[in-house]
Amino acid sequence: MELEKIDKILKKKPDEAAEELLKEVEKVYGEVPYILNFMKRSPELLITKILYDNAIIREFKRLDPKTIELISIGVSAALKCEHCLKMHIRIARRLGVPKEEIFDAILIAGTLSNAAVLAEGTRAIDSEKVSEECKVCGINEKSN
Repeated sequence: MELEKIDKILKKKPDEAAEELLKEVEKVYGEVPYILNFMKRSPELLITKILYDNAIIREFKRLDPKTIELISIGVSAALKCEHCLKMHIRIARRLGVPKEEIFDAILIAGTLSNAAVLAEGTRAIDSEKVSEECKVCGINEKSN
């Protein structure tokens, strides 16, 4: 969204500005994300969230909309946010992203999530002093 348009919107009352920003979001996404719809009860928070998201996601020209949605799908899948995941899949489909590419983004997210679990778990094992054999994993160390 252009700064001139944002400036015009911000000169309105908070409730009116929030409604107009939600209409702009709907133009971009084809729908209003759940969390933004929920936040309209707090116009000041909603307005700042939309402006921040717009500055980060929509104003960067280095990434195309398809790539942004594939990243959003991967992150939503990794964070296990079903509502966000389904919404970003719908948006990606409207952008013409094939189902196979969406699946690839989910597979990458799953691989990275798995690596994060393994990294966290193995670091925890290494950081703890074990004085006897663990009955679960069989590790037997007297020090780390």
